[in-house]
Amino acid sequence: MITYNPLQLKPNDDNFTMSLHLSNVILHQLRKNDNDELVVNFRAQALDNDTSTENLVAELHRVFNAKAGKGFGSFQEDSQFQGWLQELRQGTRDFYDFSQLSGQRLRDELAKYPFADEGILVFAEYQSLATDYLFIGLLPMNQSLKVTEGLDISATDYLDINKMDIAARIDISSFETDKDSNRYLSYIKGRVGRKVADFFLDFLQASVGLDTKQQNQVLMQAVQDFCSDAKLEKDEAISYKKQVAEYCTEQIKSGDEIEVQELSGELAPSTDGTSFLEYTQQHGYELEESFPGDRTAVRKLTKYVGAGGGLNISFDSLLMGERVFYDPETDTLTIKGTPPNLRDQLNRNK
Repeated sequence: MITYNPLQLKPNDDNFTMSLHLSNVILHQLRKNDNDELVVNFRAQALDNDTSTENLVAELHRVFNAKAGKGFGSFQEDSQFQGWLQELRQGTRDFYDFSQLSGQRLRDELAKYPFADEGILVFAEYQSLATDYLFIGLLPMNQSLKVTEGLDISATDYLDINKMDIAARIDISSFETDKDSNRYLSYIKGRVGRKVADFFLDFLQASVGLDTKQQNQVLMQAVQDFCSDAKLEKDEAISYKKQVAEYCTEQIKSGDEIEVQELSGELAPSTDGTSFLEYTQQHGYELEESFPGDRTAVRKLTKYVGAGGGLNISFDSLLMGERVFYDPETDTLTIKGTPPNLRDQLNRNK
């Protein structure tokens, strides 16, 4: 068993301004024993719902929302975890028992992978903006130095929430009202080379659902095709794409999803009166009504971007044919007028 000592949270400019109602939260600990085996130290009981725990869960919710590249999915029909969650919601299983069962299952799955990290395991059931959520995450612990009242230096532990990459959240409201949804479960995909997606899907016994990267790519292709089919002049097409990019970027910054109908309402229809939404429906682009934006896909709408072979090139699309010229036969890119800082480096090192 472990006892809970409040761990220092790193300060944040957006500290806990959101409105959140906390139902249950508990911390357990994953650690390596003397045999280098991953074990769970279970806390004796759930934490009290007070300002500290509400602030902790509010920060977890905020950071999770801000994480890019999340995956989405839904439970498999025979998911044991889904059964435990339903029992929790029905009141036939208490939160502490649910957290123990889930914690042990998570340990068993995590131990199969080389990234079996130690850390603080968090289970939190809460409501934000009239939506019920269940959050599960493994938070890395770090050390920092502090000055005591006697002006001595001592070490203090804190939860490095901004660096968490093993976390999942279930939109319980969506799960209970729309069983056919393919996105009520979301998880952080994690760093390159770490199969966090596989781990969480196995742990939750879930299947991959909404592919946000694909949705963004389809949307950007639809915009390109709409401009081409509408026979827009170059300046008109650039302006149209810029308007789409600005809308998508603003949605990403605010944490909101791209709403295709809303986006269409901000764009001018084609000469025959066809709206962008109607165009996507008529040509079978199979876009969801809404989905999270992807910065990389959106950026390529107004920029040419490429890297490889020691080169990293990016320029605004409006420069193509004006200051940047491409010859496909010789695979040569010609740039007229280099940026001053690049020009200085070239002159100094020629």
